[in-house]
Amino acid sequence: MHNDLFTIGRLTFHGYGLMIGLGILAAYWTSEYRARKHLLDPDHLFYLLIYGAGFGFVSAKLLYYMTILDDIIKDPGLLLNLSGGFVVYGGIIGGILAGYVYCRIKRIDFLKYLDLVVPSIALAQGFGRIGCLLAGCCYGVESNLPISITFQSSQFAPNGVALFPTQIASSAFNFLNCFLLLALSRKERPSGQISAFYLIFYSLGRFAIEFFRGDMIRGSVGFFSTSQFISLFAAMAGFFLLWKTTRKSKTT
Repeated sequence: MHNDLFTIGRLTFHGYGLMIGLGILAAYWTSEYRARKHLLDPDHLFYLLIYGAGFGFVSAKLLYYMTILDDIIKDPGLLLNLSGGFVVYGGIIGGILAGYVYCRIKRIDFLKYLDLVVPSIALAQGFGRIGCLLAGCCYGVESNLPISITFQSSQFAPNGVALFPTQIASSAFNFLNCFLLLALSRKERPSGQISAFYLIFYSLGRFAIEFFRGDMIRGSVGFFSTSQFISLFAAMAGFFLLWKTTRKSKTT
């Protein structure tokens, strides 16, 4: 896989950045289209995108720093490396919090807008994992399966070693998650229920795929990777939100 796609003068276009950009654009376009169908103001989506993406990237970086805190204490210079090292869950948490604050300030229904954008978030994650494949990050464990992939010039994955294609599995799962959420959205549901399904589906899928990840530099909590540990709480939050919204709909 090649992360450096092409170069114009001194400017090099990287596959990872391109996929992230395509994911954000696809998320915005699909959200805007669906906002009009659901009679929600699409003008808010632009600001939700800007604040959500901005705070999401910062949170993803901060959570990554937390996973390598011991290394940072030994070498504080690692804090200056802003190009690589992000934890997706940090981005999700930061993006949702930014969206919540924005909706509170504008006095609009946070859960309705969250339900609107979570399928698009899953879509963006699918593109993002293709970027991971091109860059060679988020790689899998050594594997002799026919579906294994071997990197030759990656800065992150071990080169010349057959690895389980976790990036492809993650991308396919996120695209599937997007389509499932869109299908569930066709039926009118209580506010917050689609968001609950997103948390449940993503957390369970991420928990399973983590068993095949080989980049354990991201840290662990007991027997679980950091992302698996967070997945447990994210799934519980999803089930709680699903229970709460279902219960509320039955009493109204």
